[in-house]
Amino acid sequence: MIDPQLLELLACPACRTKVTLEGERLVCAQCGRHYPVRDGIPVMLVEEAEQPGSGGTA
Repeated sequence: MIDPQLLELLACPACRTKVTLEGERLVCAQCGRHYPVRDGIPVMLVEEAEQPGSGGTA
């Protein structure tokens, strides 16, 4: 679980848009990238993100 106050501060590093928590991933509202959350820690690296429609596992 990610602290709601931390979630308010997070933004997509690719397009700098707000992200929302969806299951075990953070999803960018604009570009649609999915960032993993590992052991409760968001991994906000563009290299780690799944592109929308990339066929990655959810």
